[in-house]
Amino acid sequence: MSTTVYVSLGSNVEPQINIQKAVAAMREVFGELQLSPVYESAAVGFEGDDFLNLVVAFETEASIHDVVARSRFIEDELGRDRSQSKFSPRPIDLDILLFGDLVMNAPGIQIPRGDIVKQAFVLKPLQDLAGDVLHPQNGRSYADLWLEMSAQAPSIERVDLDLD
Repeated sequence: MSTTVYVSLGSNVEPQINIQKAVAAMREVFGELQLSPVYESAAVGFEGDDFLNLVVAFETEASIHDVVARSRFIEDELGRDRSQSKFSPRPIDLDILLFGDLVMNAPGIQIPRGDIVKQAFVLKPLQDLAGDVLHPQNGRSYADLWLEMSAQAPSIERVDLDLD
């Protein structure tokens, strides 16, 4: 049985290049992707260059553990240094937001990802792809959650980036 997976991608170290490389690597590993628009936003939790962020969606037969392992491999290949603080510059960050309707809180895996309802740079591109999908814990659509958040959300700007 196939599961729809949504993954947030972010970079603030050579972000255009690293986002392009990450999308290409994800296509190789996971197959056909749906892509949200790309957004630029300020770094959160530290002083640093702006981030580029988007959300990708794909169908998979793989387990959540397999998807996590493959995502971490892509991050490692693109130079992600896990010894750095959570709030630090990074060439690429791949966060699994949703894995079907799964709700899971295990070491290294939180599904749905808490950032969905906390960070505009995660929720806006997610609602672009999955506005009618319901959050598996609160039952609200991502479009409704964005409508509520957008009034007080920090600025995020849509940017053009060729990801084909």
